[in-house]
Amino acid sequence: MAAFRYTHAVVCRIPLSLRTRGEIELEEAKKQHENYVRLLRELGLDVIELPPDEALPECVFVEDTAVVCNGTALITRPGAAHRAKEVETIRVVLKKELDLPIIEISDSKAKLDGGDVLFTGREFFVGISQWTNEAGARAVAAAFPEYPCTPIKVPDPKHLKTYITVGGPDLLCVGAGKEAQEVLKRMEREATFSYQTLTLPEDEAANVLYLNGTLVHRSIDEIPQSFKVFSEKIDYPRRSVNISQLAKTSCGLTSSCILVRRSRHIRNL
Repeated sequence: MAAFRYTHAVVCRIPLSLRTRGEIELEEAKKQHENYVRLLRELGLDVIELPPDEALPECVFVEDTAVVCNGTALITRPGAAHRAKEVETIRVVLKKELDLPIIEISDSKAKLDGGDVLFTGREFFVGISQWTNEAGARAVAAAFPEYPCTPIKVPDPKHLKTYITVGGPDLLCVGAGKEAQEVLKRMEREATFSYQTLTLPEDEAANVLYLNGTLVHRSIDEIPQSFKVFSEKIDYPRRSVNISQLAKTSCGLTSSCILVRRSRHIRNL
């Protein structure tokens, strides 16, 4: 699907201050992030790497700062107040370096994290969570009126894409756990379109990236049972990467990049 063809990715390197957010082995996290960025490049993306900001411990999780669809960027309003400044850097990058039209959220009561926004290629689902409220979901609907947009309640303190992500054209990857299955049922009841589902034994395996015809999932060391399921069920290219350290405080795979498709390829970024 054209919806999952991308030309660019925006990522941010890991600050030392991320240590304050959990039991993270920082050097190992940096190595894993470097491998992740290398993989994005191998999949044909021009990667814009931002320097770490020590004042913003969670700056590596850039997904929460913007929702990009069809070459337009909606700048979010992160649900955690201490993350508000993260959007300023991302706004500049998307506007100045990638020349994307920018949409701002006018409702001051809106809360929206990109990790709660799931685009299937046909419609949006927005997780209503600790980080995202109904006003945030309405902002997504207003920004991209050409697509149906449905709010879905998500158990706190997690994002929607912790439980469910897109694993291919019209395919949703979901964990086998009770909470993940309940979120899936809510989505299926409200969905405008029908999807196939791939249920994975380990809930943490459900967070995948599908881009440029390739499914990116976590390594066999992290998700041995689900790795086997991917091997048996997915008949298009797959790549795996270890993201165990960042996954201690976030989804890991989706949360660490913003994917962009530019109609005109930019050189010399």
